[in-house]
Amino acid sequence: MLRLLYTLTMYLLTPVILYRLAARGLRYRRYLSRWKERFGFFPSPRFTNSSWVHAVSVGEVNAAVPLIEALIRRFPDSPMVVTTVTPTGSERVQQLFGERIFHVYLPYDLPASVKRFLDRIKPRFAVIMETEIWPNLFVTCRERSIPIVVTNARLSKRSLKGYGPVRPLARRAIRCANFVAAQSPVDAERLRLLGAAVTRLAVIGNLKFDMTIPPDLADSTRKMRESWGVKRPVWIAASTHEGEELPVLKAHSAVLQRYPDALLLIAPRHPERFKPIVGVCRSLGFSTRVRSEDVLADESCQCFVIDSMGELLQFYACADVAFVGGSLEPIGGHNLLEPAALGKPVIVGPHTFNTEEIADSLIAAKAVLRVADETELGADLIRLFTHAGERQAMGQAAQAVIERERGAVERTVRILEQVLGEAGGGSGE
Repeated sequence: MLRLLYTLTMYLLTPVILYRLAARGLRYRRYLSRWKERFGFFPSPRFTNSSWVHAVSVGEVNAAVPLIEALIRRFPDSPMVVTTVTPTGSERVQQLFGERIFHVYLPYDLPASVKRFLDRIKPRFAVIMETEIWPNLFVTCRERSIPIVVTNARLSKRSLKGYGPVRPLARRAIRCANFVAAQSPVDAERLRLLGAAVTRLAVIGNLKFDMTIPPDLADSTRKMRESWGVKRPVWIAASTHEGEELPVLKAHSAVLQRYPDALLLIAPRHPERFKPIVGVCRSLGFSTRVRSEDVLADESCQCFVIDSMGELLQFYACADVAFVGGSLEPIGGHNLLEPAALGKPVIVGPHTFNTEEIADSLIAAKAVLRVADETELGADLIRLFTHAGERQAMGQAAQAVIERERGAVERTVRILEQVLGEAGGGSGE
């Protein structure tokens, strides 16, 4: 009955869904031309037994990269399907994989849409990144004997509480999964409380630790540093949200008082923030350059706005210190492992509940500093720019944590092989 009420509610919300599709399509024109995919309408790729990975947006896509590559190698005869929900996630998938994979947007959790989607991609198995629990999708996969592995699974205390009265429905959905691979013991316990079967639940670690650094990164970043000055202090504020950019710029003002040649690289999380941030930087009197207009900063530039997607890693590599956003405001924090893997000292705000295990581990290793506000941010930046030895020690500690925690991709592939063996291969046809 609860699932019936949920499905009825989803259908009643369809006009609102269509309105949101139209609004998002106005911001992302390419998304507007593909809105029918959200209802399961797209040309059939005419294949069977596909390997299907779902990653909702950019962060999940980046985390899934080593796993997708491993699955392509392990199942070379299975076409690879990657689904996302956001246009930025779609762009990242196509940027990383091009024609090597088939990308389509995940349909809304309406029974007819889900069935059309599965009829077209005919998956051999489904790998769902993190905790995207869709009752109709999960139940339909179970009815069709399509094995589901939820991997890199995490569940914050806030999210667990948020299920509230629909927890029985979430319990039924997650019990359709053949296996739930949790990031940490804390996540595993919360997933158990949500309803995951203990016999099909284990801690496998975080896939993000298995990220690889492109071998040509050093060459491209060296050229960038040369363009804006090799010796000047450079820091990056990455994945910032509304409400964080102004504190970041205030911290940069404090840094400039001590180091007049300092450069801030600022990368807003969402594209709709690009133009406003350029305007704010210039209105506050900073000499500002923009990635899409100027390509690179120069020696006179004080703020460089990164208004592009998929380039964050190379800008992390160019910086001396990294601040990771979504943490000054109660967003929950973003990926700390990219700058950590590059051996960069990292600063975060007080709100890291979406990455609490990683943040706590890196803070305990003295690889990450936590600040309360822009005043502490500015002070810590000045101290780190002054003491190169502290920067180096933090970077080395970060890389040691990364090396210690690697291996989640291999463990996930082994789990999937076990699940497929138990399911007899799961053709999905």
